[in-house]
Amino acid sequence: MSWTSLISWGGVPYSVPQELADETVWVRCDGDRIVIVHVGDQGPVEVARHEPSTPGHPRICDDHYPPRPAGALARQPKAASAAEAAFLAIGPGAHRWLIEAAAVGTARIKVKMAEAVDLAALHGGAPVDRALGTAALVGRFAETDLASLLASILGDQRTERNGASEDHSLQPGTSAWKALN
Repeated sequence: MSWTSLISWGGVPYSVPQELADETVWVRCDGDRIVIVHVGDQGPVEVARHEPSTPGHPRICDDHYPPRPAGALARQPKAASAAEAAFLAIGPGAHRWLIEAAAVGTARIKVKMAEAVDLAALHGGAPVDRALGTAALVGRFAETDLASLLASILGDQRTERNGASEDHSLQPGTSAWKALN
C-alpha cells in the first residue's frame, strides 16, 4: 500500500486525491495547467488540476489528503487508573496542569498529582483546581509550587518568620565583656 498520492510529471511531484494511491492516472497539459485524469468504472474523470512547476518545487493540494490528527497540545488527558481519575476529577485546572506539565517534561508527575488529590481532600476541589490552573498558566511545576499557590489563594499569607522578639532572646548577650575591662 502506498502512503503517498503523488505522481511525477517532468520531474515534479503533483498530488492526486488520497483514494487514488496505487491507481493509474493520465496526465496532460491544458494551456497553463497540468490536468490529471483517472479512468474508473464511470469513465475518465478529472481528479486534479495544478499550475506547472519546476523540479524541486512540488505542487501539493491539502484537499487531496485526509484531515491531520490533532497535535499533542490538542489532546485531552484520559485517566488510566483510579489515581489519575481522582486527579482529573478536581477540574479543568487539573487537565490544563497535566497537559502543560507533560509538555515541558516535568519530573515526578504522579507524585505531584497525588499531592493535589490530597490537598483537594483537605481544602476542597475548587481552590486546588484554581491553583493547578494558575500553575499551568505560569509554568510552575516544582515540588512546592502547588502548595505555595494554594496558600496564596486561601489567603494564608505566612510570609513573616516566626521567631523570638528582641525582648525575649536566648542569645547570651554581651554582659561577659564587662569582665574584660
